[in-house]
Amino acid sequence: MKTDTIFYRLFQSFPSIFFELINHSPTEALAYQFASVEVKQLAFRIDGVFLPTTTTAQSPIYFVEVQFQRDSQFYSRFFSEIFMYLNKTKLSNDWRGVVIYPSRNVDKGATQQYQELLDSPRVSRIYLDELAETSAPSVGIATVQLIVTEEDTAIDLWSRCAIDLWSRYANALAQDLIQRTTEEIDNERQKRELLQLIETILVYKLPKLSCTEIEAMFSLSDLRQTKVYQEAKAEGIQAGRLEGIQEGRLEGIQEGRLEGIQEGRLEGEIQGKLKSIPRLLALGLTIEQVAQALELEVELVKQVFEQSSDS
Repeated sequence: MKTDTIFYRLFQSFPSIFFELINHSPTEALAYQFASVEVKQLAFRIDGVFLPTTTTAQSPIYFVEVQFQRDSQFYSRFFSEIFMYLNKTKLSNDWRGVVIYPSRNVDKGATQQYQELLDSPRVSRIYLDELAETSAPSVGIATVQLIVTEEDTAIDLWSRCAIDLWSRYANALAQDLIQRTTEEIDNERQKRELLQLIETILVYKLPKLSCTEIEAMFSLSDLRQTKVYQEAKAEGIQAGRLEGIQEGRLEGIQEGRLEGIQEGRLEGEIQGKLKSIPRLLALGLTIEQVAQALELEVELVKQVFEQSSDS
C-alpha cells in the first residue's frame, strides 16, 4: 500500500488530524468533507481536497498533496490542477494548498515560477520529520509519526539486526499509540477504524514479520476483530483446509482427509508459533510475555530459546 493512500484513508476517517497538521483547531474538521474531486471536462482527478460543507465563501478549499517522491515537475502539476479546478467549478471560496513531505530532502520541485505562491500564506509545506516533538502528541499526530517512521538507512536494511533494532523502536511507538487510542477515543466506531488503520500501517511498515509476530509483539488483543486480522485468519484456515483435503484425497480415505485437515492446522499453527519465539524475544519481550501472547507453556518457550541460543 502506498504511503499517500494511507494518509488519504487517515484524512477520510479522521479529518481533524489534517487540521492539527496545519496548526488549526481540530474542530474545524466539522465544517469540511474530505473528497476526491474530478473535473470531467478535462478528465483529471485531484485525490485530496477538503471541501466546506456549508455554502459560505469564507471557508477556504484545501488542496492536499502527499508527496513522498522527488519530482522536479511537481509544483507545475500541483498548481495547474488547482487553477483548472477553480476555473471549471462554480465555487467562489478562497483556497489553500498543503503539501506533505517526509522531509526537505524530497522537496525538489522547480520553484522559480511559483516562488511568490510558495512564500504566501496560501501554500503550506509540511515536513513530517520536523513535527514538534512533545512528550505527549495527540493520537492523530502520533499516528502520522508512526507512518513516517523509517528504517535506519545507515545500516544494511537486509540485516536481521537492523530490522530487529528498528522493530523495537516501532514497537514502543505502536504500543503507546494503541493504548492511547483505546483509552482516549470514546466513539467505538472511530476507535475500531483507527485500530484497523494502525494495524494496516504495521503490516506495511514491518513486511518481514508474520501476522502472528505482529499480534504478539504489540499484544494486539483488541485487533483480533479487525478486518486485516480476520482476512488473514480466514485465508490461513482455507489454505489448511485445501491442504488437508488434498492429502486426504491422495490417501483415498475420507477419514484421512479429516485427520489431515486437523493435523495440518494444528501442526502449522504450532510450528509458526515456535518459529516466532526467537524473533519476539529479540524484540525485547520477556519469556513470560511471549508465552502469554502465543498461548504456549513457559517451559516450552524457554526450551526453544535455549536451543536457538546454542545454534
